[in-house]
Amino acid sequence: MIVERFHHVAYRCKDARATVAFYRDMLGMKLLGAIAEDRVPSTKEPDPYMHIFLDAGGGSILAFFELPNSPPMGRDPNTPEWTQHIAFKVKDMATLEAARDKVLAAGLDVVGPTDHTIFKSIYFFDPSGHRLELACDTASAEQWERMQGVAGAMVDEWAETKKPPRHTAWLHADEFAAT
Repeated sequence: MIVERFHHVAYRCKDARATVAFYRDMLGMKLLGAIAEDRVPSTKEPDPYMHIFLDAGGGSILAFFELPNSPPMGRDPNTPEWTQHIAFKVKDMATLEAARDKVLAAGLDVVGPTDHTIFKSIYFFDPSGHRLELACDTASAEQWERMQGVAGAMVDEWAETKKPPRHTAWLHADEFAAT
């Protein structure tokens, strides 16, 4: 594979300082650096910005741009709110539960823990409206192998039918049994 890992993933934020404070205080992320320019280096367009870089662990960097001269932030109205999110791995269930308590104590709404069989997770929003997920792996090696073994066939079947293939229905079988 040509890719080693993510260098960084970048999103837009409403307020760089508030974003740094949120990710520092809620998730313990350290501010690694900031870049501010009057022109975009790649396109040379005049567009002042603040670009911040946060340590997301394991060499991963989460970055944000504050763009004061751009129209207000919005989200794609054609994409459901639950779809686009940033998911972070946490160590274990105790860490996930402690994070949930911390986010709730900060007055934020939390969904979960949600049991996805191979991991459990919680969901909440940052100050800019980005949906965040904290996930704790619970899968066995056999479960990951079972999923990987059918992944290609599932993608091919989906491409032809646009209907959910049932190869991994076991992931949420208990959850949807009553419906």
